[in-house]
Amino acid sequence: MRIYEDRHEAGECLGSALKAYSDRDDVLVLALPRGGVPVAFEVARALDAPLDVFMVRKLGSPGQSELAMGAIASGGIRVMNDEIVRMLGLSDDAIARVMRREQQEIERREASYRKDLPPLEAKGKTVILVDDGVATGATMRAAVLAARQLEPARLIVAVPTAAREACELLEGEADELLSLETPEPYVAVGYWYRYFPQVGDEEVRSLLHSRSKELERASQDSEPVQCYSPKRRTI
Repeated sequence: MRIYEDRHEAGECLGSALKAYSDRDDVLVLALPRGGVPVAFEVARALDAPLDVFMVRKLGSPGQSELAMGAIASGGIRVMNDEIVRMLGLSDDAIARVMRREQQEIERREASYRKDLPPLEAKGKTVILVDDGVATGATMRAAVLAARQLEPARLIVAVPTAAREACELLEGEADELLSLETPEPYVAVGYWYRYFPQVGDEEVRSLLHSRSKELERASQDSEPVQCYSPKRRTI
């Protein structure tokens, strides 16, 4: 199975696989922050499409934050892993506390990432949801259900790598599912990247604003503007 150098290389590969959607005015690329943004940035560039973020937060189990008991997304969508909830015997109050915290984080990120950039219109568009990988599928499933409320004409999930079980979960939710690699055993998303640092808020802002400037430059056919150029780390 392929090991990607970093998220930008993974995005370039994903963009090549999605070339059928390039140079169309009805395509919108939505990234799941934060790790999905560098991947989606390269996809948007490859397709000559606009880029926006779509806020989704994993609901980590109390005391075991890496164990997802579900996820929430913009629009009041909640997807729960009932098996995990039953196994841990989680109360409604415990779940509600985690949800409140993650909802606050969604709102903080919306304000931080966008600044002067308004949300892009998804109604009637072909929307491509992008992340750096899918392990359990809970977060991406929440994103798909929430994105449906935006009334896109077509909803596509595209990731560089995903667990086979997660793909089976998502196939019935999205209109199209593309995962370049489905390794078994999956282990974790970061296992399939040589360089997999945490993506910071500033990088998300830089990439969003850079793509916006590139599209503005193209529409105005003006002199080139200085855009964010992602730095690669050599391993």
